[in-house]
Amino acid sequence: MPKKVKQGVVVSNKMDKTIVVKVADYEPHPKYKKIMESNKNYKAHDENNVCGVGDVVRIVESRPISGDKRWTLVDVVEKAR
Repeated sequence: MPKKVKQGVVVSNKMDKTIVVKVADYEPHPKYKKIMESNKNYKAHDENNVCGVGDVVRIVESRPISGDKRWTLVDVVEKAR
């Protein structure tokens, strides 16, 4: 089974080797069919501390690294200005 890949915006990089990534998911409302946005935060492993707040990054699921860290940074799609 392939690993899941998600893309989102870095919200926090205050922890050592860890970033918090906000991923937006768009789904239609069950009854009204309006497209609704739901956001979820994922903690991801950033080995070299290269990410800053506002960067657009791609993360991939991995083995459990700590208590609630299950994702790893793949690459930085776009640096923040």
